[in-house]
Formats: sequence, structure tokens, C-alpha cells
Amino acid sequence: MSAKTVIDAEGLILGRMASIVAKRLLAGESIELVNAQGVVVSGRKVNIVDEHKEFISVGGHRKGPIHFRMPNAIVRRTIRGMLPYRKPTGRDAYKRLTVHIGVPEELAGVEKQSLTEAHVSRLNHRYVTVGEVAEQIGWKKRGV
Repeated sequence: MSAKTVIDAEGLILGRMASIVAKRLLAGESIELVNAQGVVVSGRKVNIVDEHKEFISVGGHRKGPIHFRMPNAIVRRTIRGMLPYRKPTGRDAYKRLTVHIGVPEELAGVEKQSLTEAHVSRLNHRYVTVGEVAEQIGWKKRGV
């Protein structure tokens, strides 16, 4: 088992970043993502927030489906959607993923990678961060 790779997710496009991370997890790498609130989703803020609010209204608290409001949970769930989660390989890969809001103290001095192929500079139009979407759909920002 190799040491964990730390990736700074600030300013990365959610879908592109998720697919790259999913492939690396399936290859056997252990990954820690930091700054999950800084991941961006392309599109108009109003449209994206409305889609998330509509998605959250589906289901109930007893039967599900479960809808997350915290940015780290939204990013983690997106990556899970790109893994064969119901098979043992996908489930094991998902267990090797850790997503953090901000940078935890134990990772403060560690060198962080960035994924240039998923950077927001590739976008030519509007975008919104996952943190902004999370606040709009009910995430209560505490101590970040």
C-alpha cells in the first residue's frame, strides 16, 4: 500500500477531477482531496442551485435517497458515481478516498498536487463553486 497522495481541489472542475481521481483510485492509489469547497461546477449559479434544490426535495429522511449538503460529501458522492461501486474493486477504491473541507492540520505542511487537465482556466464561461452551492442548499458553514 502506497502513501496517500494529497490533491488540492481548489479551482478544479468537478466532473473532470472526479473522473481522473476515480481512475487513480481504481489503479490502487490512496487519495486525500483538500479544499473541497473550492471545486467548481460549470454553468449559471441560479440553474445549478435550482437543480440541487429540486434533487434534495426527492425522497424522504426515512426511506432515502440520501442527499448531501456538505461540499466534501457532494464531491465524494460525485467520485463514487464514477466508480463501479457495487463491485468489490469499486468499493475498495472508494474506501481509499478521503475528502476534506479546507486543509486539515496534519496535511498543512504536505506537498499538494494539482490536476492541470481539470483546472478551471479551461472553462470559457460561468461557473460556481461547490461551497457556494452547498450554502444555498442548506450547508451551515462552521469553523471553515
